[in-house]
Amino acid sequence: MSAQGRVAAENRRLLVRLAVAAVVMFGFGFLLVPFYEKICEVTGINNLLKPDAVANTQIDLTRTVTVQFDANIHDLPWQFRPLQTQISVHPGELATVAYEVSNSRSEPVTGQAVPSYGPQLAGQYFRKLECFCFAKQTLAAGEKRTMPVAFVVDPGLPADVKVITLSYTFFEIAGRRMAGDGAGGRS
Repeated sequence: MSAQGRVAAENRRLLVRLAVAAVVMFGFGFLLVPFYEKICEVTGINNLLKPDAVANTQIDLTRTVTVQFDANIHDLPWQFRPLQTQISVHPGELATVAYEVSNSRSEPVTGQAVPSYGPQLAGQYFRKLECFCFAKQTLAAGEKRTMPVAFVVDPGLPADVKVITLSYTFFEIAGRRMAGDGAGGRS
C-alpha cells in the first residue's frame, strides 16, 4: 500500500471515530434531562415530579431570609421571567410568587423547568408545595401564562444563610412540537 493510501485509510478511521464521538455526545445531551429526572426519582433528591414535604410548621419570626428569583431558557422560543425579583420571608412561613411565560413560536411547544439554588446547600431547606416545575408545560402558539410557586423555607436553614436564589431554567422537551399535542400540564 502506498503512503498516500495509508494516509487516506488513517483519515477514514479518524472520520469514523469523530462521527461516533459526535453521535455519542448528541445522544448524551438529548438524554440528559430524562436521565436527571430518573436519578432524582430513584434517589428521592430534588424530585421534580412531586411537592416537598413540610415537617416543621413553626414560623421563626426572629429572622428573615431574602429569596431572589431568576428565570432562564435554554434553546427555547419563550419569554420567561419572575413577576417579583425578590421577597423577604420568615423561615417556616408559606410564600407564593409567580412567573410569567409566553411562547413566541407559531406552534405549540413543551418545556420542563429545572430548579437550582444558590447557595447550593439552600436546596435542602427550600420546600416547594406547588410549582410549575412538577410537570411538563405545553404552551400553545402565542400563549402567555402566569405560573405560581408556593414554598416554605425550612426553619432548619443555617442562620448564616441570609439570601437564597431560586433559579429556573426551561428546557424544550424534544418531540413535543406537533400541533394538537395535548401533553403537558397546566399548573
